[in-house]
Amino acid sequence: MKKYLPIILGLSLVKFIIQCLGNRNYGFHRDELLHLSAGQHLDWGYMEFPPFIGFIGKIAHWIFADSLWGIRLFPTLAGVGILILCCLMALELGGKTKAVVLSGICVLAFLLFYRNHTLFQPVAFDQFFWTLGFYLLLKFINSQNKKFLLLLGVSLGLGLLTKYTILVWAFGIFVGLFLYQKGSLFKNKWLYVAAFLALLIFLPNLIWQIQHDFPLLKHLQALSENQLEEIDPLEFGLEQLYFPFTLLVSLFGLFRLLISKNLKKYRSLGVAVVVIFSTLWLLNAKAYYVFGIYPVLFAAGAVTLETLLSKKPIWMYVISAVVLLPSLYFIPEATPVLPIDTFVDYAQLKEEDGRITLTSDYADMFGWEEQVKLVDSVYKTLSPKEKQNCVLWAENYGEAGALKILGERYNLPDPISRHGSFWTWGYGNPNADVWISLGNEKATVEKVFQETELVKIITHPYAIDEENGIPLYLCRKPKVDIAEWWANYEDHIFD
Repeated sequence: MKKYLPIILGLSLVKFIIQCLGNRNYGFHRDELLHLSAGQHLDWGYMEFPPFIGFIGKIAHWIFADSLWGIRLFPTLAGVGILILCCLMALELGGKTKAVVLSGICVLAFLLFYRNHTLFQPVAFDQFFWTLGFYLLLKFINSQNKKFLLLLGVSLGLGLLTKYTILVWAFGIFVGLFLYQKGSLFKNKWLYVAAFLALLIFLPNLIWQIQHDFPLLKHLQALSENQLEEIDPLEFGLEQLYFPFTLLVSLFGLFRLLISKNLKKYRSLGVAVVVIFSTLWLLNAKAYYVFGIYPVLFAAGAVTLETLLSKKPIWMYVISAVVLLPSLYFIPEATPVLPIDTFVDYAQLKEEDGRITLTSDYADMFGWEEQVKLVDSVYKTLSPKEKQNCVLWAENYGEAGALKILGERYNLPDPISRHGSFWTWGYGNPNADVWISLGNEKATVEKVFQETELVKIITHPYAIDEENGIPLYLCRKPKVDIAEWWANYEDHIFD
């Protein structure tokens, strides 16, 4: 192991540096602002996701406040962990130096990992627990040591607290294990102890879901109606083809796991991968949901190629270069390593009507600071008494998250929003004298208040369409019962 350590650390350092270059640019994504806000309302569950991201958000915010680089350090570390585990899996599968190098390079060349490991979202941690689970299962198969089964249970439990898609991973593993020693593992009591550990770790969130009438199901319904139904099923498969060189390595690995006599004892992993991929495709899932299967396939593919080319080892370096080099040019599209002006030139984007259209992820990183500054400028015009009785009402969780996280610099009061988890955190002061409304349209504010004053229509040259042309209102004299108005919106919080 020691002789491979410099290689693994070197590859990890490259990954870390590239991610850190991207972490410092642009601004927070709307989802990051929501997850950090969840960290200020610690609970065993949230309307949109399990509690792990809120816990990490609390730690990140406590250490780094609203430092963009500091907050994004956490998904970056998860990404580096995935690369390390990928290399270690290559060793577990019998690989040597060149297999370790190629497996790590596949992680570096898989461009969508850069996006996943930049944003402070559950995705990076979800992928980490998938990869860790595969690694621990490999360790158990090779050693038959029960501690790896127990650690697998812990990993699954933490994964369930991170993103519920790991249930599909667990289903795939369950099916695959029927082929491992003819299903003999199901006679092993430690497998059930591991399953109990996973359930015990997950139990607080399960209880929370029960207590709140399973908001997960409502969120999945809204997600299906608003996003998943619009996805062409072919896109799930086609998006896997966007990176042909890493895909070829992974296919070598999959076929080897499924058909090689030398790797017969690992066949359950190959079957698990097929089951996971097929299940997510049938569920019309987003393509990135399945990316957690790739590290184990990269490792298996690298070992396969090293074996096939054992008499011509120079070709392993050629393959590594072919896999990595074409990806380097596209890294700025995956993580914001370039300043925005440089990126606009790089991507050859043109200004139209005073705006430049970025990809949705990048566009969603702009405009929040300007919104908060404008709200602060209006808030400062209020009298001391009005400031004590002021509510900041944001239309969506991005705007509310910006006011919550970035607003701390300006000592702004906590915002409210009827969107998602923010709805569960309440409506603040129902007797407030002044409401500053951000993003809510004219018809919405006039339905609630007798007096409404349009302060400004907010625009930004880079911001996403949803955050362009949004109004800022100063409102007084509610004409509805605030508590009743709030409660009646429960069925629409995911709209």
